[in-house]
Amino acid sequence: MAPPLPLHLAVALDGAGWHPAAWRLPEARPRELLTAGYWTDLVAEAERGLLDFVTIEDSLGPQSSLRDGPDERTDQVRGRLDAVLTAARIAPLTGRIGLVPTATTTHTEPFHVAKALATLDYVSSGRAGWRVQVSARPDEAAHFGRRDIPQVPYGAADPALTALFAELFDEAGDFVEVVRRLWDSWEDDAEIRDVATGRFIDVDKLHYVDFEGSRFRVRGPSITPRPPQGQPLVTALAHAAIPYRLAARAADVVYVTPADADRARAIVGQIREQQAAAGRADQTVHVFADLVVFLGDSDADAAAARERLEEWAAAPYTSDAFVFTGTASGLADLLLAWREAGLAGFRLRPAALPGDLRAITRQLVPELQRRGAFRREYEADTLRGLLGLPRPANRYATVQEHR
Repeated sequence: MAPPLPLHLAVALDGAGWHPAAWRLPEARPRELLTAGYWTDLVAEAERGLLDFVTIEDSLGPQSSLRDGPDERTDQVRGRLDAVLTAARIAPLTGRIGLVPTATTTHTEPFHVAKALATLDYVSSGRAGWRVQVSARPDEAAHFGRRDIPQVPYGAADPALTALFAELFDEAGDFVEVVRRLWDSWEDDAEIRDVATGRFIDVDKLHYVDFEGSRFRVRGPSITPRPPQGQPLVTALAHAAIPYRLAARAADVVYVTPADADRARAIVGQIREQQAAAGRADQTVHVFADLVVFLGDSDADAAAARERLEEWAAAPYTSDAFVFTGTASGLADLLLAWREAGLAGFRLRPAALPGDLRAITRQLVPELQRRGAFRREYEADTLRGLLGLPRPANRYATVQEHR
């Protein structure tokens, strides 16, 4: 029997950490959250640990303790930098790690997102990705004034909520399709750059994408040549059937939030079914599980750190993802056990930055390396290469070759 493939590991970066009180810790850097140096240091640490990529959180409204709108809290981090621009600033200062900023599909235009992420792929020499996100918040819709998002109470059995989510995620699917077509709208050799003949570009190798749907009409081509990876990595967070359908249709990596290995196995099965229904059964779609991590030198240390943060927040910490509190060795046990459910990797959300990130890179990674479950050096120069994904053929060039 062949040995199992090494795990893929990513970290999700957000402010001072995923616990809302993490900014109050002595090693936190709350005065630097809006500086390039802060984010560069975090990503450099992740790269030191040979992680596949980092994701950078973003939204079209301020952070909130509520799911459907802003709150009035003054004791938590509020305000953030644009994730795509932050990634572009960091890119020249890093060398191998993937950079996956969040960009929202609701209220934005696919043409703008396509050229921004293509630019990031150039700036990073092929290490760009995208975390696709939708917005169902009325306050975010009010920033733009082009559409109304109704205030719908959250509830699993609410048909209005289901209909709203279905519309937003179907729109996101169309959005990703337009972006992917725009990335392909320049063939790889469209730029000739021949000084002797004075020909810089072969216009026959630029293509209209001519996308027409109920939500977008985009002619193309892009203004940015095809990215170095051909198609930068597309990723999406999915909690239930509707976003599973989006991920299976549009993503290369999907983040899921199982509570245990059995649930992870069931979710992977659902995504594979949706993948086949979308006609992508022969394509690689990696499934990563999300976990929030509170790490310590002992289980007691980790529990004490979490308890201190919960005291400051005056509430127990809860998350959409599984919350792990313990040692790096214990986390390694859990990751390897969950891998048997069909997961390709994990996206870890450090509860506090930079402490829990350093615990991932300096304790968890060496532990996984000792067990033969994680790389000892970067084996590829591009993000797709790190994840074992091929550089896709250009859909328009392929069509033209067979005419």
